[in-house]
Amino acid sequence: MHREMATALATLKADDSVRVLILTGSGDSFCAGQDLKAFFAENFDDPLRARRITDVAMDWAEVLRTFPKPTIAAVNGWCIGGGLRVMGLCDIAVASDRAQFGLSEVNFGNFPAGGSMKITMELLSHRDALYMALTGESIDAATAERVRLINRVVAHDRLMKDVSLLAEKLSKKNPVAMMIAKEVFWRDKQMSYSAAVEWELAKQAELSYLQKGEWVRQGIQKFVDGDYKPAYGSYAASGASAPVAKKSRGSARAKASHATKVNGRGSK
Repeated sequence: MHREMATALATLKADDSVRVLILTGSGDSFCAGQDLKAFFAENFDDPLRARRITDVAMDWAEVLRTFPKPTIAAVNGWCIGGGLRVMGLCDIAVASDRAQFGLSEVNFGNFPAGGSMKITMELLSHRDALYMALTGESIDAATAERVRLINRVVAHDRLMKDVSLLAEKLSKKNPVAMMIAKEVFWRDKQMSYSAAVEWELAKQAELSYLQKGEWVRQGIQKFVDGDYKPAYGSYAASGASAPVAKKSRGSARAKASHATKVNGRGSK
């Protein structure tokens, strides 16, 4: 599964026709974390093999975090342990009202690792993050929305429809602007205010170069011409009609108007 994810993300990252990535699960799970038997129990006495598998898992997670296109987690069910990390590494998270979230590692004598603790700390308050890590309790989608673990919760039968509409909206934005925005966001989190200002201005200059000035020549000019108002929507970006991506389990083929689908695995 980890190698499949690594290959799929590498393929979709390099495909310029892919504008938005959606991750969802199958059955009743978005992702229930590592397979406790196959990953932990069976590899415990072979630490070098365990390390190789862990390296692959950590590598594709970093690709997801820094993915140059918008990523949306469509949380259809259980999102536990390492699954919460996967959800948290996506830019936006929309959950079914049937979804459940938790850090269950303490329940089998471990703690959230491999980025699960870190991403939870990034998303939640000090109190909420520690409560989840120390109790191992799961929370429902309404609670996850209230504490801002996710962006919003929707009816289960509307999840993919609502996420697809959001993906369609994002696909109409300038892809280079969104790529640079994500790069700035993650680096800004590690910087002082004054350093972040300099970094942002430098990245804005890079944006102008990569876009060949499109944000001024089209975005600003179309506003000046009265074609649109930025507060109500975006200008028609060049090439904005390209599809988002779909990946069925075991396939990395890009298809029109859907998303990457991830099968949930692990233990609840």
